[in-house]
Amino acid sequence: MKSAHNKVVLALIGAGGRGSQVILSMKQCTEGVEVKYVCDVDDLRGGGAIKELTGMQGYEPKRVSDMRRVFEDRDVDAVVVTTPEHWHAPATIGACEAGKDVYVEKNVCLSTAEGKLMIESAARNKRVVQCGTQNRSAGYAFSAREYIASGKLGKIVTVKAYCMLPGTREWILKPDSPVPEGLDWEMWLGPAPSVPYNLSRHKAWSDWWAYSGGAAMSGDASHVIDLARMALSDPPLPRAVFCAGGRVLFDDKRDIPDNQTVVFDMGEYPLSLESSQYGNYMYKTSQEVRFSDSFPEWRNNATRIEIYGTKGLMFLGRHGGGWQVFGKNMALLDEGIGYFPDEVHHRNFIDCIRSRKTTNAPIEQGVLSAGMINLANLSYRSGKNLLYVNPETGDISGNDEAARLDNRDYRTDGWLLNFLQ
Repeated sequence: MKSAHNKVVLALIGAGGRGSQVILSMKQCTEGVEVKYVCDVDDLRGGGAIKELTGMQGYEPKRVSDMRRVFEDRDVDAVVVTTPEHWHAPATIGACEAGKDVYVEKNVCLSTAEGKLMIESAARNKRVVQCGTQNRSAGYAFSAREYIASGKLGKIVTVKAYCMLPGTREWILKPDSPVPEGLDWEMWLGPAPSVPYNLSRHKAWSDWWAYSGGAAMSGDASHVIDLARMALSDPPLPRAVFCAGGRVLFDDKRDIPDNQTVVFDMGEYPLSLESSQYGNYMYKTSQEVRFSDSFPEWRNNATRIEIYGTKGLMFLGRHGGGWQVFGKNMALLDEGIGYFPDEVHHRNFIDCIRSRKTTNAPIEQGVLSAGMINLANLSYRSGKNLLYVNPETGDISGNDEAARLDNRDYRTDGWLLNFLQ
């Protein structure tokens, strides 16, 4: 077991904006942390993080393009995986197999099989894994769960989750072009089918099923679903899922819709999700609210959760915002103040590397929350059909097309095993 004063050596894999934020936060908010590598397949990324890290720790992290060089270094204790989503599972599994602990951003996986492999690899290699669903380190998320579990809200009747973001710009598909200098395009594609370089794929990867579950759904609504699951004491997967929607703002060439309405049959209650990218009258919780004792204006809050019990209605905020419970005539019954939990979440990961305890957001829960998003997308992609699901395994019955899509289209059979070798 590492002592609280032992040095923890990290490597960043995927040096975009979010990755740079996470690695700098881990370095700043916890003593004894050093960053030895910044890894990205694009030489143009990560320079800002390297410069800041150099100033903080007195030596420059090594820049590498192949994450396997990081896995081979015994000095590295843990990796931070902030790549595009199609790389989350291979990078996590590769790190676990190499004996590294892992912080992996959401959505942690894009299929049932990927999630199972991640869980198995982490367990077999006794690795600490923290998923990037930071609401699980928020004090108000714990208190909301305790309030519901106590019975004060009554029997849960229905749950409504929202991730209704402002609209995006019109998307124009660029023509294929030569690979930019300094980019390893084949490594960027990873498990996805080999295709010519295209700027629209590279820079707008969250608009393609091959690399993502969607910016609104997989990249953002995943937080709302995960927080709802935590508040409800982490139920298993739904028994059935139905998703409708389409493109609303622009009828362009994007794979992924900008409007999805999902209903999950959770057994004792239904859980619905509204995920969208249109309009500007809905907005995320402001920075002023996230770092203060105030609450959002719930009616226009884009990322709220509504939990309806027989004794009251709970509004629950994401990334700060807290929770409030209302009764008849909107009388305030109780509330819990909440703050943005990023740093707490990052400290929890470093603490668990040292203590070997389970993190606040373990891989098992990350896979279940990702599973709900993935099932919603599979319902939509298979013709907006109702999916029947085994809540314990995630297996789909009665829809061959959804099951086929869930297997993912890797470029060759056994790609992941080849990568790990």
